[in-house]
Amino acid sequence: MSSKVYFMDDRSQSIQTSLVAKMQTLFDVAGFNEMIKPGEVVAIKVHMGEYNNTAYLRPVYVRALVEKIKALGGEPMVVDTTTLPYWPYSSRTTALDYMNTVARHGFSQGTVGCPIVIADGYIGTDDVKIDLPEGFILKEQYIGTAIALADSMIALTHFKGHPMGTFGGAIKNIGVGCASKRGKLNLHLGGHPTYGLKARHWMKERCAKEECPDFEMCKQLCPAGAIHHTNGTVEFIRDNCINCLACVGVVTMCGVGFLPDDFFDASAAAMADSALAAVKAVGEGKVGYINMALDIAPWCDCANYSDRPIVPNIGLFASWDPVAIDSAGIQKVKEAAGMPDSIAMTKGAMDPGTPKFSACGSFLGVSEEIQPNVAEKIGMGTREYELIEVPEAEDATPFLCSTTPVGAKLGPVFTKKGDIYPPGGFKREEEVDMESVR
Repeated sequence: MSSKVYFMDDRSQSIQTSLVAKMQTLFDVAGFNEMIKPGEVVAIKVHMGEYNNTAYLRPVYVRALVEKIKALGGEPMVVDTTTLPYWPYSSRTTALDYMNTVARHGFSQGTVGCPIVIADGYIGTDDVKIDLPEGFILKEQYIGTAIALADSMIALTHFKGHPMGTFGGAIKNIGVGCASKRGKLNLHLGGHPTYGLKARHWMKERCAKEECPDFEMCKQLCPAGAIHHTNGTVEFIRDNCINCLACVGVVTMCGVGFLPDDFFDASAAAMADSALAAVKAVGEGKVGYINMALDIAPWCDCANYSDRPIVPNIGLFASWDPVAIDSAGIQKVKEAAGMPDSIAMTKGAMDPGTPKFSACGSFLGVSEEIQPNVAEKIGMGTREYELIEVPEAEDATPFLCSTTPVGAKLGPVFTKKGDIYPPGGFKREEEVDMESVR
């Protein structure tokens, strides 16, 4: 059977068609209120962006969800987890770094209206182990404790490209974002004999040593001591490698350490396994998904920059099925024309019908179908979906900042102040030559 995916486009011409209002409308139409009970803790899973990324979802979307959850009697918390050191200068590898970063991005208890919780603790080892006998690759996974102990969860996802998952949607948001640092080492195949970085081919003779501009940084890359510089050579100590990915952007790019075959394909598959673990931790039927296909950058919000979107804005999706909602988003992006002068043009992916994420999100053209295919295979949902276009709300009242008209507000204070309009009016020219400035 197919799953229902509710959709509203990104056009806005009124209060009730603002993107915030559309997100709230989809929440109601999808029936997410049904899983929120008074007094229960509701996790809002959102990616709040790497330092200097600018494509992440604005805090106002989160605030609007918080208000809806509070109105239903729920106790919301905004959650994410610490990251692996994907970049040499990552900003979210500890809870302290992450909180400093999100504050810079406009996220705080004051702006979103509820606590922000880094769900896996200070360095990412506060977690719950979930058995995954049905997993495609992973047979166990580790989910951040604060997420695992929540009563329900809304996955609020920025739908865009991703360098390792090929695209980042609902599956990636909970699959990677709910995993603790220990869980990320697992899903990125740390220590895996076939697909992990431990199996990489190492060509130390290619190291330019002191002549390389990254030489000094390279000596400090690996937190586990797997990359060792000594006597003018760079050695790879395989048994020390935990697959933290701190080296990927340096030794891989310089041609010293190759990635194993199918590393990206297997990582994308493992994201789906991890997503199932997150659902099992929170509870079946206790997770709702909202995908915001806006600012569709080629790479994830975990990059420390944001490139031009690969296609124009698509719109907003909501569903109880993460496989269906991601499948609908992939199809919509595929059908769209590429954005002029974006990486879609560079990669020859401008025509409608061309897979955009495989071309623009992935390093190596990895299939954008892996995540949803694996997720369907392991029982997370179905790729068959019914796309239901939702009309705008008829009543704008729920989306107003106040139900008191501004005239009723200002009339008494204008009278009380007394001098809002100067006696005799303002000094101005009565007529000017407008034709001369047109």
